[in-house]
Amino acid sequence: MDDLVTDPEAGLLPEPFASWFAEKGWTPRAHQLDLLARARAGRSSLLIAPTGAGKTLAGFLPSLVELSGMPRDRKGSKLHTLYVSPLKALAVDVARNVEMPLAQMGLGVRVETRTGDTPQVKRTRQRTDPPEILMTTPEQIALLIASKEAPKLFQNLKVVILDELHALVTSKRGDLLALGLARLRSYAPGLRVVGLSATVADPDALARWPMPQGTPEDKADLITVKGGVAPDVRILEPEARVPWAGHSGRHAFASVYEAIRQTGTSLVFVNTRSQAEMVFQALWHMNDDGLPIALHHGSLDVQQRRKVEAAMAAGVLRAVVCTSTLDLGIDWGDVDLVIHLGAPKGASRLAQRIGRSNHRFDEPSRALLVSANRFEVMECQAAIEALRDGAQDTPPPRRGGLDVLAQHVLGTACAEAFDAEALYDEIVTAEPYADLDHFTFEKVVDFVATGGYALRAYERYAKIRRRPDGKWRLSHPSIAQAYRLNVGTIVEAPMLKVRLVRAGRSKALAGGRVLGEIEEWFIEQLSVGDTFVFAGQVLRFEGLREAEAYVSRSRTEDPKIPSYQGGKFPLSTYLADRVRHMLHDEAQWRGLPGEVGEWLGIQKARSVVPEAGELLVETFARATRFYMVAYPFEGRLAHQTLGMLLTRRLERARARPLGFVASEYALAIWGLADMGAMVRKGRLSIADLFDEDMLGDDLEAWLDESMLLKRTFRNCAVISGMIERRSPGKEKSGRQVTVSSDLVYDVLREHEPDHILLQATREDAATGLLDIRRLGDMLKRIRGRIRHMDLDRVSPLAVPVMLEIGRERVGGDAEEGLLADAAEDLIEEAMGAGYGGSGARGGGG
Repeated sequence: MDDLVTDPEAGLLPEPFASWFAEKGWTPRAHQLDLLARARAGRSSLLIAPTGAGKTLAGFLPSLVELSGMPRDRKGSKLHTLYVSPLKALAVDVARNVEMPLAQMGLGVRVETRTGDTPQVKRTRQRTDPPEILMTTPEQIALLIASKEAPKLFQNLKVVILDELHALVTSKRGDLLALGLARLRSYAPGLRVVGLSATVADPDALARWPMPQGTPEDKADLITVKGGVAPDVRILEPEARVPWAGHSGRHAFASVYEAIRQTGTSLVFVNTRSQAEMVFQALWHMNDDGLPIALHHGSLDVQQRRKVEAAMAAGVLRAVVCTSTLDLGIDWGDVDLVIHLGAPKGASRLAQRIGRSNHRFDEPSRALLVSANRFEVMECQAAIEALRDGAQDTPPPRRGGLDVLAQHVLGTACAEAFDAEALYDEIVTAEPYADLDHFTFEKVVDFVATGGYALRAYERYAKIRRRPDGKWRLSHPSIAQAYRLNVGTIVEAPMLKVRLVRAGRSKALAGGRVLGEIEEWFIEQLSVGDTFVFAGQVLRFEGLREAEAYVSRSRTEDPKIPSYQGGKFPLSTYLADRVRHMLHDEAQWRGLPGEVGEWLGIQKARSVVPEAGELLVETFARATRFYMVAYPFEGRLAHQTLGMLLTRRLERARARPLGFVASEYALAIWGLADMGAMVRKGRLSIADLFDEDMLGDDLEAWLDESMLLKRTFRNCAVISGMIERRSPGKEKSGRQVTVSSDLVYDVLREHEPDHILLQATREDAATGLLDIRRLGDMLKRIRGRIRHMDLDRVSPLAVPVMLEIGRERVGGDAEEGLLADAAEDLIEEAMGAGYGGSGARGGGG
């Protein structure tokens, strides 16, 4: 569509908006007026703009203008605009920022939030007495459309605003939202959708998302904002040397604290919740200046998170240690510096996080990157260069999950009886399900109705029944209640509430306030008296009762650190490619810290530094074991899968492998046979070992034997509604859910191997835990380009992954101490004096 006229003098911005802008000393930006013009023409749009460009105001402006022109009696109890956010904190923050201009202009428009933190009494009231603007999340939309009030609630809906759309479309939450959007269109056929997104790799693909697919115009109008000031990003150079291995960044904590001390307000981003706890504790211990420093992550109690958010918005904090809970769109313009502890794993993710600093279009964001180890130095440098080049590595939109579809089918029946053919026609208008074939849809409906062929004898799996008129209805009203308790696609590790009791009264295991939630498996490892860090405090474990862990405060200086299973991001393909090129290009080494350049130089002398398109495979002996180390640079998930498959092949070749360990950058396998000698004598072919055919029978055989598919099936079974985590008055423990899902998995594997949930499980495993596509691409890339070096000792490049072998999973200084002790011998061996000779026998694969 051609650009619409967006001259501010053309009357697009009515009173009192024009006066409000003038009073603020602002001039409406072209893209804000452009979006307003397209809205008046009834067009759905996708706005792609960098941080600070006023995306949120642009998205809401058409709704506010339209609502301001309505008579007061037409506004009440009619939902006009639905704003959808991927984060609860973002929904609350945007609501606060929208309420300000509404109050200043006296528009009399009601704005409310609806998230998992919203009290139930308020959520119940919102179904019959909604505000004009409702800020919510994908899960809450699923709940609303599953209610009998849905047709009346949404019949006057005019606009849906999808904020941070790029972050929604790559997960099952996006699938759930797309299905909900398709249902909303059935209630409000003229619905206009506005997508707001940061810069993405494929804007045209994302522009399909706001529009119903299969229509003549199945892409939204695309508005792209260029410009913005380039961010000021550099790598922190701490006084201590960069470690060879490790993930904590502890060596740089003193320098991080000094950066916080010299800056107005900082956000300290980490990649996992356990790291957030550890970093906060370390900064707090060295906080001799008494700086107000806070902690924010998803497992903390909602009240604590809200206090931190309010304090940050008020400008009274000097730093917040946080995870992805504050990744997106939070509009705190007074944040002066973003500190990123650990490599970012993706250029787009880094740009998103850096944008939290100086959240303004015409001022540069400032950021410090802290490398946890030597490989991460190169990754951080690659990310900075990607930012400079404006490169994007956002993943493409995904294909819709069948387990999510089953959940949606059940939710549809909770609202009213449905006609299967009409529902299919509606579902394929959702972008992730545009290619869904009718046969697969019928299998999903049959699964919801019977559990599938192998389970149809069990009444508990029959969730819907067909009426005489052909429509599907709930089998029993209680199923709707169970659906509401289990809706959503986020299957986290089972959680326990952490309740604080007073020391000396802990044996009573009663009373006390809730600090948050922690994963069940971690608590099960503790004995009474053990200590750990949580909610920024050192706590003593006092006991466990039902779904609550009781703790008291402790003064110990050596606590254990909780290790959460979620939150680790995979290294993006784009950054991995940049790191491979940097590794090969000696000219780029000069821009790296001295010890990192020295490390690579000695690697070149002792072995080789691989070319960008090569795979380097090194073999060497150490003590009583023999090692094979490969450097694919494809991320931990792909490397773990590769390690499993290579181990199977080495067993068949009688190399007697004992185990393997994978990092983001490398893979090490150790065994009892000299694998280097086997290659020299022709008993083992490196080329055959890394052949693409490993993704055939070897993969199938391994999957049949491993527990991985059972773990993945558990998640699919929970999302689909087959296994309910919660029922009225009680919640299943993680152990109970696992036992239930394992039993069903075994039955289906034996009696119905083509079951729809087994199909969903394999698709999830291939794209998620196994990263099969990425592994396959790597195997194609290295065909005929494998460089084998048979060494007489460990190489410098191998030291980091070798330090992962047998590493004890302990936290804090103990972990870094163990690494340091283990590193001494390895480093002396790899980097010792007299390294002028190569010490290697070169060979190709």
